[in-house]
Amino acid sequence: MPERKFEDTIQTDFRERLDYAKYLRLDLILGAQSPLSEPKHHDEMLFIIQHQTSELWMKLAIHELLAAVEHVKRDELEPCFKILSRVKQIQRMLFEQWAVLETLTPSEYAQFRGVFGQASGLQSFQNRMIEFLFGNKNQQSLKVFEHDEQIHEQLFELLNRPSLYDEFLRHLFRRGFAIPESAVDRDWSEQYEGDSRIVAVFKKIYEDPKQYWDAYEMCEKLVDVEEQFALWRYRHVKTVERVIGFKAGTGGSSGVPFLKKALEIRLFPELWDVRTEIGS
Repeated sequence: MPERKFEDTIQTDFRERLDYAKYLRLDLILGAQSPLSEPKHHDEMLFIIQHQTSELWMKLAIHELLAAVEHVKRDELEPCFKILSRVKQIQRMLFEQWAVLETLTPSEYAQFRGVFGQASGLQSFQNRMIEFLFGNKNQQSLKVFEHDEQIHEQLFELLNRPSLYDEFLRHLFRRGFAIPESAVDRDWSEQYEGDSRIVAVFKKIYEDPKQYWDAYEMCEKLVDVEEQFALWRYRHVKTVERVIGFKAGTGGSSGVPFLKKALEIRLFPELWDVRTEIGS
């Protein structure tokens, strides 16, 4: 069998140097799994790591989306193309992770489900931040986070400021497109409902991509991330149904019926409606 020599130039003395584990704070990350089942159930580790890694990917998605918002506010669309392409790939990773959790059978999950009481993914403040950044606003959802003043304050601030899509519409308004003023100055805590007049604006952009290339590309990047978000939600529903059926959620929701309602949400409605109008 071929042997790879351990090269002499490879660094080995890290007594006074920063090494890989310290840079990544692996002591914190790898020490953060604390199964509660007693005796410890083998599959609880899977459940914990699945959700912890999801939260890490969500942290990166939030980091990227906040940067995208700032670029749009400065009328810089091009940097958003790379950012939203990255967000799409993060969403793909989150989608694929459901396949790992689906290896957990109903009987295995039932043996440790009770140990985390009323803890639920519904209480993921990072997932709620992503929802708000995409424009799916719901003031009532903040009640879940009232016990944590700092998190509640962060979410309240995001709830009451323009989403990424709001900022894109405001950008188009500044460029002279016929975006109605009701879309650029409104109560940002309310979910955006859509306006047929904006469909006409997007039709103009889509029918002349050469002239409006940056706006055209931004539209497609936004459609990319909404499509991925919808796919993630669908996979979430099917994974939950596969593992617990139609039991109520640990956080008090109806479970699968509650999750299915989210499949009907449209984040950027005019970007979907315009497809019916193009070419007609």
